[in-house]
This record gives sequence, C-alpha cells and structure tokens, in this order.
Amino acid sequence: MRRSSRDHATLRAGLEAWLAGRLPAGAEPRIEGLEGTASNGMSSETVLFDAAWAEPDGPRRERLVARLAPDAADVPVFPSYDLGRQFEVIRLVGAHTSVPVPPVWWCEPDPAPVGAPFFVMGRVDGRVPPDVMPYSFGDNWLHDADAADQRRLQDATVDVIADLHGFADPEGRCGFLAGDAPGATPLRRRVAQTRAWYEFAAADGFRSPLVERTFAWLDDHWPAEEAETVLCWGDSRIGNVLYQGFEPAAVLDWEMACLGPRDLDLAWLIYAHRIFDDLAGQLGLPGMPHFLRAADVAARYEAATGHALRDLRFFGTYAAVQYAIVFLRTGARSVHFGEAEMPATVDELIMNGPQLDAMLAGRYWDQE
Repeated sequence: MRRSSRDHATLRAGLEAWLAGRLPAGAEPRIEGLEGTASNGMSSETVLFDAAWAEPDGPRRERLVARLAPDAADVPVFPSYDLGRQFEVIRLVGAHTSVPVPPVWWCEPDPAPVGAPFFVMGRVDGRVPPDVMPYSFGDNWLHDADAADQRRLQDATVDVIADLHGFADPEGRCGFLAGDAPGATPLRRRVAQTRAWYEFAAADGFRSPLVERTFAWLDDHWPAEEAETVLCWGDSRIGNVLYQGFEPAAVLDWEMACLGPRDLDLAWLIYAHRIFDDLAGQLGLPGMPHFLRAADVAARYEAATGHALRDLRFFGTYAAVQYAIVFLRTGARSVHFGEAEMPATVDELIMNGPQLDAMLAGRYWDQE
C-alpha cells in the first residue's frame, strides 16, 4: 500500500544538508542507506538511515529514524501533523516513566529542509507484528509462536500501558495535549476532535452514513461517569511496538497521544487486535481468537493498577469508528494512487463496516 510520492534521493540530500547545519563546523555528515518502512503504519512517513560524521575525538556513526509529516497531495490520514508535539511526548515519557521509547535527537518544525516538518530519533532493534499482511493471517513470527510466548507478549504490552498511565501530573506536564476542541471533559473534547477529523475525511464526496450513525450512538450511550484523566498513548496497539523476543523494546507512534480516561488505551489495544481477527475470519482463516481477549487484558491491567475496564461497549465502539475514519482516508489514498477504484458507496471503503454495524445493533461486544 503506497504511502508517499517523495523521492528518497532528494530526501537524503535534504537531510544531509540539514544535518550539516545542526552539527558543529567540520563535522561533514554523510547519510547512508536511507529506506522507508513497508509492513506497518499508514499515517506519517518513516525513513531509516545511517548518519556518519566527524567529532573531535574521532568518527561517529548513528542509526537513526526520521518521522516526517505526509505531503498534503498524498491524501494524509489526519488533517494536521504536529511533529513537535509527538517529539515532546516521547521525550517526557522517556524522562518520567519506565515505558521504553526511542531516544530523541532533533525536531525540525521548518518544512524547508526536506519539504515537511520532521523529527529524528534513535533506531531501536526489534521486530514488529506486521500489519501487511496482518499478523493474525499467519506465516509470521507472532502467529507462529507458542501460546506461552504470545501470552508473555500480551501481558508485557498491557504492563507498558499500565506504566504509562502512572505518568504523574499528566494535565500539568502535558497540558499541550488538551487541544482546543469544545467539551467540558477530556473525553468530550477527544470525541469532538474525532468528529472534526471525520469532517476533514468526509470532504470531497466521502461522507459516511455509517460513521455518522456511530457518532449518534456514542452520544446516546455516553458513560454516566468519566474516569480520572491519564496520559494516553492513543494508538496503543502491538503493531506500534518493537519487541526483542516477546518483550517491548520501544513504544512507537505517538501522534494520537492525548489526555483522557484509561479505557481509551485499553479498548484500542483490544479492538486493534479484534479488527485483524475479524478480517482473518472473513477470509476463512483461523486467526488468533485466544489472543488479547478483553477479559484477559482487563484482568492483567486491573492486577497492575487496581483499575477496572469500565465500559468496553462504548470505548470499543469509539475505537472502531476511528478505524472507520482511517479506512475512509486510506481508501481515498488508494483511489488517488490508482491502486483501487472508487466503490459504489462510500461505506464500502470501511473495512470494519459490518462489525461496526453489529456494534450499533448490540451484537458484537458480548461475543468472545
């Protein structure tokens, strides 16, 4: 699935010139081996490269990663990309929690050097459960692991989320995540922000009756009481973690980080697996129905924090509608790049449409 129209040779030259301006005179930096990622991620563009330069005590070489905002012409998933905010979240999480994150190096808000804002972080070795093709389809390291190792990875990932939610004074330290969407509570503001994201995605003929019905359902089923506010990862799925063995080595992709109730991250973790397992079932594949089950995730999290998962039906459906918006944008991108034809109805772009419809009818979340 194509993500970008950027030319890597031009990008490499721009990064090299920019790095020369960042390092002391005489460093003479060189960038080698620049390549994109292929198996995960559909939003920001990520490139891997080696950088070498001279220092007073000898040559230095670093393995680095650049995270770039997408070009507006490439049908980006989100209406805007605040790379500085992502950089600061990673820095704060690394400084104030035990959550493993990559070391951050530089943040460049000026699009002039390479055509888009970007930040640079250190590269961490590890392996990621693939998105393309989804790990639940089989023939990959996680699917083929034994049940004990799969459970080890599952529990370790829940523990990472529990550690993150212990971040002290999130509203004080991370007030920049509050956003400017209307609403009296962090959850109200978060959902309002998602509505605005949908309006962006729906422009130019992509309005979805299913998504609009789901927002109405959320309004009608709002939690009677909202839990305390924590720092949320936002995109809390195993496809955004680098694992060494079956233990998390680096937590990635913080562009959806927010302030909100714990349930946002827990429901996203559960549904991010369920959506892949649902797709496996539609293709007649066995999938991984024993993995990341809601009851198991909730029990592990409660044992670690003392807090229970409060309302999976609401938060899981909210997670699902966000995925639906992603599918609207990635579907539009595929049409843009000529990889797919526009279907007869917009809702046909939404790969989790049947499941989302079942949620609204009350026929989904009680199934395990």
